[in-house]
Amino acid sequence: MKRAKKLYGLLGILAVICIATFLVMGYQEKQEKIQESGQTVLELDPDQVQAISWEYEGQTLSFRKEEDTWKYEDDDAFPVNQEEIARMLERFRELGAAFIIEDVTDYGQYGLDEPICTIKMETGDQNYEITLGDYSTMDSQRYLSLGDGNVYLVADDPLEDFDAVLSEMIQNDEVPDFEEVSAISFQGEDSYQVTYQEYTEDSPYTVCEDDVYFKEDGENLLPLDTTRVESYLSSMTALDLTQYETYTAGEEDLAQYGLDAPQLTVQVSYTQEDQEETFTLNLSRDPEQEPQEDEDPESITAYAQVEGSALVYKITGEEYQTLMKAGYDDLRHTRLFTADTEKITGFEITLDGESYTLTAKGEGNIFLTGEEEEELEGNDLITALTALNLDSFTDQTADGQEEIRIKVLLDSEAHPSMEIVLYRYDGENCLAQVDGQTIGLLPRSQAVDLIEAVNALVL
Repeated sequence: MKRAKKLYGLLGILAVICIATFLVMGYQEKQEKIQESGQTVLELDPDQVQAISWEYEGQTLSFRKEEDTWKYEDDDAFPVNQEEIARMLERFRELGAAFIIEDVTDYGQYGLDEPICTIKMETGDQNYEITLGDYSTMDSQRYLSLGDGNVYLVADDPLEDFDAVLSEMIQNDEVPDFEEVSAISFQGEDSYQVTYQEYTEDSPYTVCEDDVYFKEDGENLLPLDTTRVESYLSSMTALDLTQYETYTAGEEDLAQYGLDAPQLTVQVSYTQEDQEETFTLNLSRDPEQEPQEDEDPESITAYAQVEGSALVYKITGEEYQTLMKAGYDDLRHTRLFTADTEKITGFEITLDGESYTLTAKGEGNIFLTGEEEEELEGNDLITALTALNLDSFTDQTADGQEEIRIKVLLDSEAHPSMEIVLYRYDGENCLAQVDGQTIGLLPRSQAVDLIEAVNALVL
């Protein structure tokens, strides 16, 4: 009896082995129908496509072409990014497959029984349906069906484009690169015009060779710091105009975002491909938000609109704060001495009631003028002079003790000298005047460095 049970057991095991062998052979037979391809499996001229839609993660987006312009099926007012649609269609001009799996009966093993994405396209006389299945991590390729009974393994994964949501299909406004700017207009709390003018040796407006942007002040031009102006323009170009609030902004919408009367309007005139262009940007914060001192940018809700566009964008508080720093004081020089140090020919200095005259012959070569000309090392003086940098601007009257008065003599017919006077303001700051005009406050430590540099030469 025991021997019979063992026999039955062995027969059962044998049956299982036979069944497994049969299944493996069947699987291998299926595997033998996988062919290496490399051939084009779909050729579709993008210009012939009249409609396209896709379903992904429960959302369906549909677009149709009207007189060579793509429209969003659900809203004709939606500004469709025409180049994005063209780019998405371009991948089907010649769709190639690395492998072809023929006579498929089980689409589930490729993730095609429940496709991750379904793409439909229509031409004048034919409809296409493309379904996307699993992603083969081993091959780094996507399983795809064209509805012809085969499964294709493609390296050019369509899902890279067709996982798009509606916000990614909009034709957002773009801020241009401002390479040749001729003028800038700021309209806001500090309204003024900026003009571009190349530096010349006889310019009456600036002693700094790098100055090309000037604030118009009647018939006068006030120099701006080129680095600060170009940094501002770069911040405009880098502005992220992708998070739109509405694409049909009317008067009521603009009032909702504070853009019916913008806090700041920036207009840039520039040349692009030999054409004169103008770009205008409006900025505001949420009208219901009260500005606070030293506020966290993350607490700010702000908006931007390109003039002439129906799109309103939400921008970050940091972007808003950066672009709102457009006043004259935000863009002017903070350095007191802006001339080329090679133009320095001498100094007339008053310190502690004593006057000193120094002659400069080449950068760093300073001579004390007296009964005998004495050569001194003046690099520390030049360094301390060029390091004078304002923390803030003010036009208040100087009433503190004069710390140092230094007239810098220059080899320039238009600007033969520049006089800088530093007054004690408090224990931490000095008030600075340039050519008799109060400019602002700088750290007293900078004045001390300048005084020590002078004392090292004259004492």
